[in-house]
Amino acid sequence: MTGLVLLLLAVAAAAGFGLYRRRTDGTFAAAAPASPTAWSAVATAVPEAALGARATLVQFSSAFCAPCRTTRVVLADVAGRADGVAHVEIDAEQHLDLVRALDIRRTPTTLILDREGHEVTRAAGAPRREQVLAALPALQES
Repeated sequence: MTGLVLLLLAVAAAAGFGLYRRRTDGTFAAAAPASPTAWSAVATAVPEAALGARATLVQFSSAFCAPCRTTRVVLADVAGRADGVAHVEIDAEQHLDLVRALDIRRTPTTLILDREGHEVTRAAGAPRREQVLAALPALQES
C-alpha cells in the first residue's frame, strides 16, 4: 500500500511539473539590467554577427537539442518577415564564456535585443511564433 501511495505522489509531482513547464516554456520575461550591452558581449564572441536595425533575435543552442531546431526555424521565419529584425544563432558549447556572462541556463534561450544591442527580454525554451511577434511591437522604430 505504501508503494502505491508513493507511486501516485510521484506521478502527481511529475504531472504538475510537466504542466508548469508547458505553461512557462518559451514565454518572454523582462531582462535584468546589465552594465555593458548584451550585443557587445555577443559581438566580441561572434564577430561575424550583425545587429538588426530594429531588433536582434539571439538564440543560444546546442548540437543535440531538438527544441533548438524548432526555435531556429521560428526565429529565422520571424526575422525573414519582419523588417529590420536579424537572427543570430550561437552554439552555447563553443561560447561558454558568453553563456556565463549573459547567464544562459539552458538551451534554447532566446534574447531579444533592441537596435542599440540592449537586452529587452528573454525566453528559456522554444518560443512559438506568436510569442516572438508579441515581443517585437515594443521595439518600433522611433
